[in-house]
Amino acid sequence: MRSTTKPSTAKCDLNTYTMFLLAESKYPGCTRLADIMEDLSHDSVNRFLLRERYEPKDLFDEARRHINLVGGTLSGDDTVIDKPHSDPQLTELIGYYYSGRHHRTVKGIQLITLYYTDLSGKSVPVNYRIYDKQDGQTKNDYLREMITEVLAWGLEPKIVTTDAWYSSQKNLKFLKDKELKFLTGIAKNRSCSVDGKNFTQVQNLEIPETGLIVYLKKFGQVKVFRRSFKNETSRYYIMYIPDKDALLLISTAEFKTLHSIHWGIECYHRAIKQLCGIEQFMVRTSEAIRTHFFSAIRAFTQLELMRTEELIENWYEVQRNLSLHVARDFILEQLKQQVGLNTHSRISVNA
Repeated sequence: MRSTTKPSTAKCDLNTYTMFLLAESKYPGCTRLADIMEDLSHDSVNRFLLRERYEPKDLFDEARRHINLVGGTLSGDDTVIDKPHSDPQLTELIGYYYSGRHHRTVKGIQLITLYYTDLSGKSVPVNYRIYDKQDGQTKNDYLREMITEVLAWGLEPKIVTTDAWYSSQKNLKFLKDKELKFLTGIAKNRSCSVDGKNFTQVQNLEIPETGLIVYLKKFGQVKVFRRSFKNETSRYYIMYIPDKDALLLISTAEFKTLHSIHWGIECYHRAIKQLCGIEQFMVRTSEAIRTHFFSAIRAFTQLELMRTEELIENWYEVQRNLSLHVARDFILEQLKQQVGLNTHSRISVNA
């Protein structure tokens, strides 16, 4: 975070911009916020985005006061923030990435996130990276770096979950060395063996609903599960627990519960796009984009805390209620005007 030597006199600050993203996720921008606040210039908003230097640790430090750091589920995944009309030659951090949403390569910014669900069900992002080709790192490098950081910051998850993209041998050994349990998807052609000698692709195994203990090639003993989804072939998942005897005790219900918890990060990705305006930025420099992303992710955290404190029933309620009030005021105002016009017309006729 940027350090300051005296109190700021800036009219636009983090809280103002965060609340703006929650209130106006469809048309954000420096000029839009200036129009709403009236006494705020668009230059003030632009200076805020360029000036601040918020880091993922700042996000974690805010969140840690509200979550149980011990015993939860740490989920890792990535998403593409669509920017179809931006020019990569003019806007920094824009590139071409494969999107699971579009099932093709799209133009945008790739965001990698660690999302933590504590034992009470409270779920917040605790670390993130914006993919930058200039770093010379891969998404897997980012993930390992982010996990190392949150562990150093004091997070003590019970288990880590990821999708198949992050199930490389290097990642699995990294989690094993950290003595972390994990659930991760794996590709259907990964080599496994029931007896530890004869290896075959996981898709060729007869896997009961209760799962199957196998030896994952060049890793060790895991329990593999298969799930079938509509209009898709089967997907495969492995669970690892340092205590080998505990693998036998992993139930189908436990697997499904963890899989459901991991799905929460997908819901989070939708929410930051639909409710927090993360895609709707109109700045071009990496510094301003990073400040916008931090603010949007922080805005989601505010929504989740409101939900867990029962101030709202779900994340979508804030914008729905705002739209409701605006629509109601518009309708009532128009009805008043029509009544006034009709009354004026009757007086004119009678005259």
